Amino acid sequence: MKKLWILGALLFSSLAMKSQSYVGFNSDNYNGVHGVLSNPANIVDSRFKTDINILSASAFLGSDYFGIDLNVLGDDTFDSDKNTKRFPSEDNNLFANADIMGPSFMFNINEKHSIAFFTRARTTGNVSEINGTLFDNVDNDFDENEDFNINEGNLYSTVHGWVEVGGSYATVLLNKKEHFLKGGVSLKYLQGLGYSSLEGRNVNIAYDEDGTIISPTVTTGAITSSGEVLYSNSNNFEDGFNDNNFEIVDDATGFGFDLGFVYEWRRDYETYKTTNESGKSFSFKDKNKYKLKVGLSVTDIGSINYKESNKSRYDINRVNINEDTFNSFDDLDDLLDNLYTETKTVEDVSISLPTALHATVDYNINNKFYLNLNYDASVIGAKGNANSIVSNVSLTPRFESKWFSFYSPIGINKHSGFSWGAGLRAGPIFLGSGSILSNLISKESKTADVYFGLKIPIYQGKPRDRDGDGVLDKLDACPREAGPVENDGCPWGDKDGDSVLDNKDACPEVAGPVENNGCPWSDKDGDTVLDKDDACPEIAGDVANNGCPDTDKDGVSDDKDKCVNVAGAIENNGCPWSDVDKDGIVDKDDKCPNIPGVAEMNGCPKPVITKEAKAKLDKFAKAIYFNSGKTTFKPGVTGKLDLIAKIMNEYSEAKFNIEGHTDSVGSKLTNERISTKRAKAVLDYLVQKAGIEINRLSSVGYGEDYPVDTNKTRAGRSQNRRVEIKLVK
Repeated sequence: MKKLWILGALLFSSLAMKSQSYVGFNSDNYNGVHGVLSNPANIVDSRFKTDINILSASAFLGSDYFGIDLNVLGDDTFDSDKNTKRFPSEDNNLFANADIMGPSFMFNINEKHSIAFFTRARTTGNVSEINGTLFDNVDNDFDENEDFNINEGNLYSTVHGWVEVGGSYATVLLNKKEHFLKGGVSLKYLQGLGYSSLEGRNVNIAYDEDGTIISPTVTTGAITSSGEVLYSNSNNFEDGFNDNNFEIVDDATGFGFDLGFVYEWRRDYETYKTTNESGKSFSFKDKNKYKLKVGLSVTDIGSINYKESNKSRYDINRVNINEDTFNSFDDLDDLLDNLYTETKTVEDVSISLPTALHATVDYNINNKFYLNLNYDASVIGAKGNANSIVSNVSLTPRFESKWFSFYSPIGINKHSGFSWGAGLRAGPIFLGSGSILSNLISKESKTADVYFGLKIPIYQGKPRDRDGDGVLDKLDACPREAGPVENDGCPWGDKDGDSVLDNKDACPEVAGPVENNGCPWSDKDGDTVLDKDDACPEIAGDVANNGCPDTDKDGVSDDKDKCVNVAGAIENNGCPWSDVDKDGIVDKDDKCPNIPGVAEMNGCPKPVITKEAKAKLDKFAKAIYFNSGKTTFKPGVTGKLDLIAKIMNEYSEAKFNIEGHTDSVGSKLTNERISTKRAKAVLDYLVQKAGIEINRLSSVGYGEDYPVDTNKTRAGRSQNRRVEIKLVK
């Protein structure tokens, strides 16, 4: 029974789909044009000027049903029973891929833009949701089985081959010091090579060991099947697939595209960039600049439309098929054609590409050592006319340099489980496997893969400094002649030949003396006095005056004359002496320059009252007492007021201010009011009773604000309750 339709479907899926190609190599920053396969944004700001792929290929085979000891595969000691193991379940899957990359290249246009062109031939496919227990029973030709009834349910198998020619464009979207973002897109023209798909719907297989009676003494097994099988293929597979009849399918084209973004955290961005004195900058293209890189992309968006495809539907509802009859057919087609009813149609069929989401995080551990975490997930399911990838996560430590890289990916596949591989890149050659190490130590390997390639890498060169002056050639204005950094790598010259180098010459185009910073002496005002000796270089003047004019002819040049248009004394900076108060005594000799006075008083006026008279006023003022809490005078006070009035009348030019003060007993407001009233009472008496002119007197009350003694004692408070008569100057 090994040639029945289930086995045929499994074997036909040997060209199917794995999660990714070039495991490990795709994380290398030196993967060049191969970077567009997982994320088209990878090619911009890369370590290549250009990268040319001659030929590279990746192949993968695996399942979650079958495990094999690959160490003895092909040896004479290999035993299919001892060296293999099966893992049947109700949902087994088989997967593999073949990816050949033909002549392709990438090219960095400049720091912000890159392009790529690539050619690929690919085969993809999936077998999913197959019942492994049923396959075991059928594969054993029912010889060792008792009765069984297995519900296969739905199963799917799609095989698809195509070639693609594509172009990629990537650009820098953001470059803000630590934060760097780039994006890219690939557009692909697709030519289908052919496809074949098989779908089972509600398939059920039952086996009855004694189901068919051949004679009264002989019985054989009987098989009952139900459900339907749908088979579809491109028109070049109409007679099956073999080397003799294979042709490129007619009218099978389509378009696809990939889209991706890459973010880089450039913690030490300043160390990867240099700027010359002119402000021109240069970034080191030969070095990776990130501490952390995060990539996100979606690939294989699109489909191929196959015109006039063949579609067959088989109704497999049949009871008690003789086991010998069931086993007599050599292949799936004979079995289906002879035992079941077929319905044929010709239709256009669209086969979707295996659209996938890729996410990667790459961390620069230190210098040339990196750690990469990669996740690949299917966007569409492997049902109907579509392929899908198998979800996969891998962790890849790697050593990376320009001419050599080594990586060892550790992966977990959704169906086949753990894998451990190794790979390397040495100049133009790269090769590796994502499972070679796990296969060496396992006797139940479920996956095997390998990849290799040959390319012509043209790396970004290390910045040169041919003249050794510390200025990179890219920023050196004189790359073949050493010069200082501050002159952009050019030596200082002396254009005017005045022995003052241009970097210090204020007039590099005109010869001049060293002491004038290389500039000739000038005479801007044309007064025959050179500017270096001219105290007034902007105004024509006299030689005797150091080149400055003397407008008022007072012997003081205008540059020093504070009164340019008025003659004055030399010792007064050329200005005449002033007499502000117009009392005939110049201000320099007037002790009261703002008040008219007399010569005998050195320009000050005669005093309006003598010190002796003022002392008497102060003495009499201390004898002014008031009745407690009132503004009326105590007995005998008016006599003192009359004496005060007499002194005031003797000095009729003097004016006085009468100030009232209190202690701090009582509220501040009350004290202020009573002090004001008492001062006013003194003023009223002097005006009304003693005849002093009102315009000579003023009064004010300060309350407790200006004590002359402490308010904490009775004696102190007594001193603070007072009236003061102040001379108004």
